Amino acid sequence: MLAAGGREVLLFDEKLAWEKPCGGGLTHKALIQYPFLGEARAESKFIVNCELVSPAGRRARFELRHPLAIFSRLALNGLLLERALRTGVELRKERVIRISGTDGDWHLTTPNAEYRATCLVLAAGARNPFRGQFLSPISPDDLMVTAGYFIPGHSSLVQIQFLKEITGYIWVFPRTDHVSAGIVAKIGETPTAELRRRLEQWLGENDFSLEGARFYSHILPAFRTQTLDQMEVCGEGWTMIGDSAGLVDPITGEGLYYALRSAELCAEALLAEQPTQYRERLQEEILPELKLAARLAQRFYTGQIFGESVLEGMVALTQQSESIRNLMSDLFAGSQGYRDLPSRLLRIVPSLMTEGLASTLRFPGKPAEPINNHS
Repeated sequence: MLAAGGREVLLFDEKLAWEKPCGGGLTHKALIQYPFLGEARAESKFIVNCELVSPAGRRARFELRHPLAIFSRLALNGLLLERALRTGVELRKERVIRISGTDGDWHLTTPNAEYRATCLVLAAGARNPFRGQFLSPISPDDLMVTAGYFIPGHSSLVQIQFLKEITGYIWVFPRTDHVSAGIVAKIGETPTAELRRRLEQWLGENDFSLEGARFYSHILPAFRTQTLDQMEVCGEGWTMIGDSAGLVDPITGEGLYYALRSAELCAEALLAEQPTQYRERLQEEILPELKLAARLAQRFYTGQIFGESVLEGMVALTQQSESIRNLMSDLFAGSQGYRDLPSRLLRIVPSLMTEGLASTLRFPGKPAEPINNHS
């Protein structure tokens, strides 16, 4: 966007396209916002079947109303880099080891050379080595850790397994030529070695072979409410986007949409020569959702309702109710946000009661209709 708008853009990407350790899922909301991603079908796998598993092993399988596009990060990164280069971005496969200077006259040092720039955009992840130069480093209390495997093979089912005593979950995301399977939890809650053991045990119990699989581990932000209330994303001559800015859903760990959208909002503000507009647009559009997610996260993973855990109740309702399956499908699609979730739940209470009553009043001896014909 910046290059197309006439700016001279120099992009430093030490690794270029590489296989990042994450699910790689792009929601329907992201595909609508960025149609070129939906057109790259050769680079992604479109999935409509999903299964949620509660900590006690209760399962709910359902069909997504809008497919989830699952990219290999190698393919997605390559696609984005190619688009940037076609627009006129100048790419340097170099590691920036030092930033000095000030607004309008930044100096970027690499092992090969020194470059100058008028404005900096930092998109170097949660472990951004330069974050501390502009803001406080991210606290361990605001981070999650992932551990997982790229497993050879094919599947057509997204699986999410919630866990006892862990603020996180196991995921299985099918990609075009392999499966990404991992586990995510709050840093400091469970040692990474134990997370890896739990994941390997679950994969073995669910018939996934680790022969030829590649292990990975990664850190991602999961900001608490107080951190989101105080966060800064830009200053004199610099901005941060994506994981560097902490723009990740604290419940799900989903960050791809927020990375793309924050980059778009940042570019619009810079092109308008109103850099603080970026902060304002985040406050209007993205941060309210993330703040609400941060407030809900602890209750979601550890809360109780009617004497049962929230997770057990959620999976049970998904198993039993078409209305809840539609709601879960819209959450996966990104079309259902957290802010209007309570009002939607109130609207579907009557249908929940009707569905429950219909189930109770089935005639004796009459076979029950299947909960989901796609199971």
